[in-house]
Amino acid sequence: MRFAGGELAKVLLVEDNEMNRDMLSRRLTRKGYVVVVAKDGLDGVSMAGSEAPDIILMDMSLPEIDGWEATRRIKRAPETASIPVIALTAHAMASDREKAMEAGCDDFDTKPVELSRLLEKMEKLLPAL
Repeated sequence: MRFAGGELAKVLLVEDNEMNRDMLSRRLTRKGYVVVVAKDGLDGVSMAGSEAPDIILMDMSLPEIDGWEATRRIKRAPETASIPVIALTAHAMASDREKAMEAGCDDFDTKPVELSRLLEKMEKLLPAL
């Protein structure tokens, strides 16, 4: 996905499962996104600041700190607070969605990821082209 001026949208994928990480990053790259990867919640928080992504895909079950805490930290920091975060989780109950939204996530999607549905959510949250 390109913004006005031609630059590609940058996605920070925070995912500890190697197979999920590789599959999703390849699929997003093919769709025209630049993908940077963090393997745990602490790296995700750090990379949100250092990489300045346009959007963050946050697994909720992560080592170090979980996705809920990582999202709270990202949303508390002035330099990263405006970055949209989509929670990714295998937990599909309404209470899981509510917990993600309370932590500051802008949207929620379930695993296994259905790419077309995730892309639709991402495009709604990304700044206008």
